[in-house]
Amino acid sequence: MKLFKHPLRSLVVIVLSVAALTSAAWTGDDGRPSTPAITARDLAWHIRYLASDELKGRFTATPGARQAAAYIAAEFRRYGLRPVGDAGSYFQHFPFIAGVHLGEENRLEATLNGRLRRWRVKEDFMPMSFSTEGAAELEAVFVGYGISAPEAGYDDYAGVDVRERLVLALRYTPEGNDPHGRFGRYASFRAKALMARQHGARAIAFIADAEDFQKSRLAQLEFDYSFADSGILALGLSRQAAEEMVGAAGMTLDDLKRALDTAQRPRSRVLPGVRVRLQVDLVKEEKRAANVVGYVEGSDPALKDEVIIIGAHYDHLGLGGPHSLAPKQVGQIHNGADDNASGTSGLLELAEALAAERSTLKRSLLFIAFSGEEEGLLGSSYYVKHPIIPLEQTVAMINLDMIGRLRQNRLIIQGLGTSPAWKPLIEKLNRTAKFDLRTGSGGVGSSDHTSFYLKDIPVLFFFTGVHSDYHKPTDDADKINVEGEARVVRFVHEAVLRIQAWPTRPAFTRTQPAMRPSRGFRVSLGTIPDYAEEVQGVKLSGIREGSPAEKAGLQAGDIVVRVKDIQIKNIYDYTFALGELQPGEEVEIEVLRGERRLVLKIVPEAR
Repeated sequence: MKLFKHPLRSLVVIVLSVAALTSAAWTGDDGRPSTPAITARDLAWHIRYLASDELKGRFTATPGARQAAAYIAAEFRRYGLRPVGDAGSYFQHFPFIAGVHLGEENRLEATLNGRLRRWRVKEDFMPMSFSTEGAAELEAVFVGYGISAPEAGYDDYAGVDVRERLVLALRYTPEGNDPHGRFGRYASFRAKALMARQHGARAIAFIADAEDFQKSRLAQLEFDYSFADSGILALGLSRQAAEEMVGAAGMTLDDLKRALDTAQRPRSRVLPGVRVRLQVDLVKEEKRAANVVGYVEGSDPALKDEVIIIGAHYDHLGLGGPHSLAPKQVGQIHNGADDNASGTSGLLELAEALAAERSTLKRSLLFIAFSGEEEGLLGSSYYVKHPIIPLEQTVAMINLDMIGRLRQNRLIIQGLGTSPAWKPLIEKLNRTAKFDLRTGSGGVGSSDHTSFYLKDIPVLFFFTGVHSDYHKPTDDADKINVEGEARVVRFVHEAVLRIQAWPTRPAFTRTQPAMRPSRGFRVSLGTIPDYAEEVQGVKLSGIREGSPAEKAGLQAGDIVVRVKDIQIKNIYDYTFALGELQPGEEVEIEVLRGERRLVLKIVPEAR
């Protein structure tokens, strides 16, 4: 990755001869090539800055993200877009939980056969970021790998009572660290915490596999962007501390693990003479992020109160974190040139081009650069709950996400089924553009258009596909096909010009999702979680038409708190519970609806 110093910080003077001024391009005062026309050169300029090392991956609410937001706002101002955000600015701020840090009252000590032993936070133990808070004094139980999978013929909790006790669990599974093995879905910290909680344990300690605790993942206090805790006290424990606890009961950790791995049968047991006192004190870090918003008013007296939203998210992964697909490179800058400096650059070019045509526009346009998309559509979820223009006046939402890697002339457009007007429009435009189109009907996907579809707004989602650099530090500006992206953005420009001029707004239709099912799931319920809500349970932002959830009577706004016999505290519990269901087997699902608690019957369908 090469550091690019942008002219906003260090002015570069570019001298062009008159003969070189082709395509009506001109040179701005800061040396930036600019034209109201949509050009590959302008797109490259925006991308090089937004995906530069200077912005350090634009993680939500970081200085790099704020620099990106300021850049977008400055461009909106230069194009003459009206600021319609907070207090007449270009920013719509929203709060979110950005992480956790240790409070002052984290403690771990034990009485080992009458002898008091105290351990040090960060050096001998570390609370897990998803731990509940509180203090307890508990007996200890070794539970092997902490896996309860009776259907796979293995249950570390069989024959041992862990109620109101601390359980000690090894990392991974009896098959090692194999995510695709028969125990793969039970191996995560979250899954093991859930299984411990389901069996009545009050606390769980994960035993580090590394001899040096500082080199263990358990020592890092990793935040996984879930608002709700796991409902159980949870901590990472050094191998030495675990050895002391197990040794006080007359055993060794190596012997227990060797017996487990050799026999492939549980070796769980209470640790007599061991009584543990622990306290977990975590502080949630709330920060403010910002969507960047700019408005172009239409000129038709009858239509200008209606608005078309054009959006793209400008945030990315920063230095990696849990969403990085290059875990060994976490700590390196993930520049996100395609994801989504490309879409943001397309948004800027559209804003410039369409603002220059404002006198001919009938409907109004609202341009939104969203933040928090990578953490669960936070910015777009906030916008639809706090709209700047009333949602009933919003006729369509067009989303640009990862449009910078056009290959083999292939353009993907999702959402065609969300309005009967879309398919003929796209087909007509493509007679000239001549893309190899891949289309989908669904309005639900892993990007910001989903938030609008769930509010009954027709959507179109433009995308050029996933690639080997996705969510890795290698997603850099030099890999963007700017000429191909310019063609995509011109296609969107033509679509907007036609939609804004239609005498009637496009009708909305509900449709099946255009999402691939998650690998490993056997069933589908048809529920759409709201990742932006901080609740105990899982709040539903939508229900798919004709789905098992709709047939069972679930509604948008319900909070799922139980599936079958699994209590749901967060999205991870809910995901795990879905993996336990069988197609066609009726189960109970318990929800909170306002002040009421409802128990409904639902029949999952096969994927």
